Amino acid sequence: MGHGHDHARQAAGDRRRLGIAIAIVASVLVVEVLGAWLSGSLALLADAGHMLSDLIGLVIALIAAFVAARPATDRQTYGYQRVEVFAALINGVILLVVAASVTVEAVGRLVAAAPPEVQSGPMLVIAVIGLVANFAALLVLRGGSRDSMNLRGARLEVFGDLLGSIAVIIAAVVLIVTGYEQADSIASLVIAAMIVPRALLLLRDVLRVLSESAPAETDVAEIREHILRTRGVVAVHDVHVWAITSGSHVFSAHVEVEPEVFESGRTGELLDELGGCLDAHFDVEHSTFQLEPAGRGEHEHAAHP
Repeated sequence: MGHGHDHARQAAGDRRRLGIAIAIVASVLVVEVLGAWLSGSLALLADAGHMLSDLIGLVIALIAAFVAARPATDRQTYGYQRVEVFAALINGVILLVVAASVTVEAVGRLVAAAPPEVQSGPMLVIAVIGLVANFAALLVLRGGSRDSMNLRGARLEVFGDLLGSIAVIIAAVVLIVTGYEQADSIASLVIAAMIVPRALLLLRDVLRVLSESAPAETDVAEIREHILRTRGVVAVHDVHVWAITSGSHVFSAHVEVEPEVFESGRTGELLDELGGCLDAHFDVEHSTFQLEPAGRGEHEHAAHP
């Protein structure tokens, strides 16, 4: 019960942080778009485009956080927690689309005979404002749940915005000092290059959950050893570990036990011990054990080759 209340409070805190971050990012987005229009900076426009994708991602993440908080039903027996996985999937795709768009425009400017003139002064001022705002948003999101894929995706996006602002600042300084116009396009390519790895990492985590692979931080062999060390257990088979979403792991297994466990009525005690072990040592919130008499596994495998 306490664990459930802690999770609910944590989820509410995550939603509040997302709301604050959305307000910050939306404000800076307007400033960057105006700044890009006034200065003619592609790097600033690229950062604004990146920020727009992040704003969309943050809004999707906030909606997903509210939907994921809905209770389980007879149809959605695990509730709606996996919604945040689909939100992370959309975020990753948006990031890749923005990176591709920025790259095409930047290359076009680099090969152009006469690239557009860029006003470095306004470009630098707006980039500094973006840097400060992104840093504030990152601090807000950093205090959130480390187990939430949804919030982790949001943090990655804002962190990318922060790096993008730094790239724009460097390009603006180069323009002011040397007058090298192509610095703006090069900074745009740097921003695109920073976006792609983050998007791919996020999509990798999404694929791991949707394919129901064992969570990366879970050692299935170690779990099996813990179960086998439990008094009364003689064998374990049909072990499955997967995640509904990040931080919400599910486990099932067939556990063969000594006859004494059934004869003495110790099955309930054994189930509590096994479930407590997984919750305490492996952060598995939902575990299901099918207790069987010793030797049952061989019979099952013979019946189901």
